[in-house]
Amino acid sequence: MAEIKNYDDEINKRKYGRSEQEKEERAYQWHRTWKWLRFVLLAVVLIGGATFVYLRYRGKIYTGYEVTHSIARTKVDGATDVKLGSSVLTYSQDGAHCIDIKGTMTWNQSFEIQDLKLVSCQNMSAICGYNGHNIYVQSSEKQLGEIQTNLPLKNIAVAGNGRVTAVLEDTNVIWMNTYDPDGKNVYEGQFHMSQSGYPCALSLSPSGELLAVSFIFVEEGNVVSNVAFYNYGPVGDNQSDQLVSTYTYRDMLVPEIHFMSNSTAFAVGDNRLMFYSGAQVPTTKTEHMLDSEVKAVYYDQNYVGLIFASDRSESRYVLKIYNSSGDNVLNHYFDMDYLGVFFEEKNFVIYNATECNVYTMSGIRKYEGKFDKAVSLMLPTDMPFRYRLVTEDSIDLIQLN
Repeated sequence: MAEIKNYDDEINKRKYGRSEQEKEERAYQWHRTWKWLRFVLLAVVLIGGATFVYLRYRGKIYTGYEVTHSIARTKVDGATDVKLGSSVLTYSQDGAHCIDIKGTMTWNQSFEIQDLKLVSCQNMSAICGYNGHNIYVQSSEKQLGEIQTNLPLKNIAVAGNGRVTAVLEDTNVIWMNTYDPDGKNVYEGQFHMSQSGYPCALSLSPSGELLAVSFIFVEEGNVVSNVAFYNYGPVGDNQSDQLVSTYTYRDMLVPEIHFMSNSTAFAVGDNRLMFYSGAQVPTTKTEHMLDSEVKAVYYDQNYVGLIFASDRSESRYVLKIYNSSGDNVLNHYFDMDYLGVFFEEKNFVIYNATECNVYTMSGIRKYEGKFDKAVSLMLPTDMPFRYRLVTEDSIDLIQLN
């Protein structure tokens, strides 16, 4: 039988040019090739479809909006609305309260404060009065505690865990004490103004482990600023007064310093923008010289935005945007009055009481339009081109279309 098979194969090979085995191998190879071609074609179709959707989405220009949900509210005359996490905190000299996205009041605090100061970090806030003795600490969900001090308060900072650092003024001495939300004093620092200067700005990292302070003093008739970082963790325990790094800037005032995250901070001087990096011992990352006065500062965990007067005749302002690495990613010129600026992952928004503009991080305008009623606060959501508008009598969820 083997000889017959071989003879048949030989006949087929002479007749058709290949044996049965060769035909099977060729059919198998063609099957594999066709399978691969189908995979490639499917991938091309999917990639092409995704690219089409992305380009259409990227190129889409929004011309209006619709209100998809609305919550009624009553605002007291003279009160101010601010963002606290995803909630709205409203405060005045007589008290403060917080409303979540469902319209539920999560807490309400009464007080009488003339010169009120409010600071926030993530969903935590702290409220005090200049020269007062009480600090009210709360999250967006609940009140956390009240801190009482023996010396008059001059400034405060709050961390994302509710920890508060307070600047207290004594005769010829400044105290910087750090408290837990329940009022427990966990760290004390004493500074003589003749030696270290006066703390004009301070910020706590979200974890509460790092404290950044901008000191100002006069040396031989010249203004000198020191930016100091203190570590309240194990690394700082091995250093004198918890001080882990300090940077000196001559002929410059540094009135603002903020943490963007636990490992990134920035400071704004009257002629320079500085970025610092490090979760334990912050070091200088990059600097940018500023040739005009900073009119406003806006930031989140990803971006810093500085507004200046424009150097172009067709616009009044320029917004310079920097990422968390300290790179200048965009200089955006605009002409509208601004009440606020906030950043999203790929967009940024400039708004006032009557209108808003939405742009991509490359400067492409996605939306320009007016509000149906006056807005005191505009908030981002977790969805692109969907926002919350806080008005006198409602909180409206809108979707651009």
